[in-house]
Amino acid sequence: MTSPLLVKPAAPDAQGLIHAITPASAKWRYVGFSVRLMKAGQTVEIAAGQDELCLVLVSGVVTMRVDGKDFGRLGERMSPFDGQPWALYAPQGARVSVRAETDLELAVCSAPGGGSHQPRVIAPDNARQLQRGTGTNVRHPYNILPEEDPAHSLLVVEVITPGGHWSSYPPHKHDRDDFPNETYLEETYYHRMNRPGGFALQRIYDDEGTIDETIAASDRDVVLAPKGYHPVGAPHGVDLYYLNTMAGPKRAWKFHVQQEFRDMAGMASAPAAR
Repeated sequence: MTSPLLVKPAAPDAQGLIHAITPASAKWRYVGFSVRLMKAGQTVEIAAGQDELCLVLVSGVVTMRVDGKDFGRLGERMSPFDGQPWALYAPQGARVSVRAETDLELAVCSAPGGGSHQPRVIAPDNARQLQRGTGTNVRHPYNILPEEDPAHSLLVVEVITPGGHWSSYPPHKHDRDDFPNETYLEETYYHRMNRPGGFALQRIYDDEGTIDETIAASDRDVVLAPKGYHPVGAPHGVDLYYLNTMAGPKRAWKFHVQQEFRDMAGMASAPAAR
């Protein structure tokens, strides 16, 4: 039986849409997430409405306009495993025009907007590329929209996990609104693999036993993490990419490490670690 926390991609519709996750469909309050696979020359209009958006070029090159302002040609990598991402932030109420200049994989991360934030390009930057962990816990996060950057509620990060390694580890959670000890953040994982037939294993569970799901995620699957711990493992020979979208009532990432893994807490102590 398929886990309710696993969302499989659909066949692309006329606008390339393969995922369209909303707070209502996820049965939570904050995070939305969609993915489009667009052909070169295809265009789409995306309205932010009451949300703010972070449009991440998983792969491909685009031209983008926000409310008529031209942000030019963005993107360079043709695979999520081949270089750093380009992204664009669009505030509440914005209308974004996207033209695919090459075949394009576009992720749109969304959460409630607010404030007076302005649209902007998030260009590749070596300062955003990190390495966390030791041994088989080494992984490579890239902070696309961390809490230090201006936004109302969105947090966005992508991570490369080498084959045979663990990520989002040691097991940690962020499901209590108890700042500064812990923050409530809903989270999506968009999984990509560098090998056909590859998969990742992700367990989502809590101390009370109210949730305990072990999920085998395939290429382009989304895993929902509404609460609990959520570590991810990449099999030997399968490098794993995932894109995280997080949001909640407070824009801060404060987590709680599972008691039995506290001796490993230094592996995930930095606010940017995933």
